[in-house]
Amino acid sequence: MNTNDLNTALYEKMAAEQDKYRDWLKSQPPEEILHHTYEYTVREDIVMAMEELELTNAQAQALLESPSPLADVYRYFEKLETGYMDVIRDSIENRADDVCRAKEELRTTPVYPHSAAYAREHGELEQYRASNNVNLQCKESIEAAVREHFDGMYLSHDAAKGVIEIYGMERVAMVLANTVQLQDWDGRYSRRNKEWAKTIPNDNPETVRCGYALNSHPAVLDGFIDLVREEQQRSRTQGEKLQPSRPSVRDKLKQELPAHKPAAPKKREPER
Repeated sequence: MNTNDLNTALYEKMAAEQDKYRDWLKSQPPEEILHHTYEYTVREDIVMAMEELELTNAQAQALLESPSPLADVYRYFEKLETGYMDVIRDSIENRADDVCRAKEELRTTPVYPHSAAYAREHGELEQYRASNNVNLQCKESIEAAVREHFDGMYLSHDAAKGVIEIYGMERVAMVLANTVQLQDWDGRYSRRNKEWAKTIPNDNPETVRCGYALNSHPAVLDGFIDLVREEQQRSRTQGEKLQPSRPSVRDKLKQELPAHKPAAPKKREPER
C-alpha cells in the first residue's frame, strides 16, 4: 500500500471505531453519557484531523497495527499537559471585556435629536445611524424587561432599572415617548403619560420611528413608563440635593455690607 492508501485505511479504521463508540455511548444512561462527553468530543476532533493529516508509511502502519488506534491516540492526548485551561480562562476574560466595552458603547452613544436630512446636511450621518441602531437595541431590551418582570398580574418595581443602567435615562425615555406618541389614540396609556410623551421631541419621520416603537402590551407598558418616570424624578431630586444651597438676598447683603458698630452713648454733663 502506498502512503495515501495507508492514511485512508487509518482514517476509515478510526472513523469506524468512533461510530462503534458513539453507538455504545447512546445506549448508556444520561449520567454516563455526560461523564464521557469530553472524551467523545476529543475523539471526534482526532478523526477530523485525520481527514487532512498525512502520516509517513511507517507512522500510518504503526497505528494501523493497533486494534484501537483512536483510543490509543486519545489516551496519549489525555496525558499531555496542554494550555487548554489557560485558553478557557482567556476566553472568559476576553468575552467579559467585550461585553463591558459593548455596554459602555451603548451607554455613551449620544441620542441624536435630528432627522436624517439634517444629519446629511451637517455631515453627521454616522452619529445619526449609530443613535438609531442603539434605539433599536434599547427597544428590544425594554420589551425583554417587560416580559421578564411581568408575572401576568403585576410588574415588578425594579423592572426599568436594568435598561436605564445600560442605555441611560435619556434614550429609554425617548424610546418610550416615541411609542406613546405614535399610539396616542390608545386609551390604555394614561393621560399623564401622554402629556409627558409630548414633552420629548423627535424629528425623525414616522417610517423611521416605527422601527423602534415598542410592541409590548400598552397597559403593561404604561406601568413601565410610570416606573421610568419615578426614576427620572428621583434622579432630578438627588441632583437638586447635590447643588449648593443658594443664599438668600438678606444673607448676601449681610456678607457684602461692612459691619457697623453701634455709636457709644454721649456722656451727660452734670447739672449746675
